[in-house]
Amino acid sequence: MIADAAVAPVAALFADPARVAMLLALSDGREVSAGELALLAGVTRSTASLHLARLIEGGLVAVRPEGRHRHYRLTRPEAVLALEALAVLAPPASPRTHRQARIGRAVRTARTCYDHLAGRAGVGLTRALIERGALVPAGRQFEVTPSGERLLGDFGLDLAAARRSRRVFALACLDWSERVHHLAGSLGGALLARLLELGWIARTPASRAVQVTLDGRQGFARVFGFEI
Repeated sequence: MIADAAVAPVAALFADPARVAMLLALSDGREVSAGELALLAGVTRSTASLHLARLIEGGLVAVRPEGRHRHYRLTRPEAVLALEALAVLAPPASPRTHRQARIGRAVRTARTCYDHLAGRAGVGLTRALIERGALVPAGRQFEVTPSGERLLGDFGLDLAAARRSRRVFALACLDWSERVHHLAGSLGGALLARLLELGWIARTPASRAVQVTLDGRQGFARVFGFEI
């Protein structure tokens, strides 16, 4: 126990490869069926049910029954931040198949970290906002400058609504693959939602990797001054 936090029981939830695979599959905020989670984790449905029961008991996952099916979602976005932090400490994993290698490259290029953009795309966008004077690093957060308010407002973000959120407004999240911070928090979530709305990025089925579209590549260069 550290101070008043019982760390060990929570850490134990991350100590199994199947549970980690399930949490990663849920890390973009979408609901996923039990069968799909079992397939992604490489375990039987009965084994998956046991793992999911532990994650529900630990408060990290919730379930929504729908007829004969059960759909699961992440309840604590902090779990994704914990996974990202653990990935910074972990040694690189060697892909065992060409498919795993391809997915690994895609995840490092652009992925969702719960509800914000990460990977080279997320770090590149954050760096571009800093270089343009829109963001200023401030410890574990970013400050949005007046010029940043105008830039992001013109881009279509409702900064007032993002500030009203109960979450940290502009959190600095350590990117496990790039080893530097990207923009998270309610502002990072609003930015990702806008990028999806514009079609600059597109979700990838059954993966937290996202694809930067041609419109996105052109838009990132035109609006934010960076290429990916």
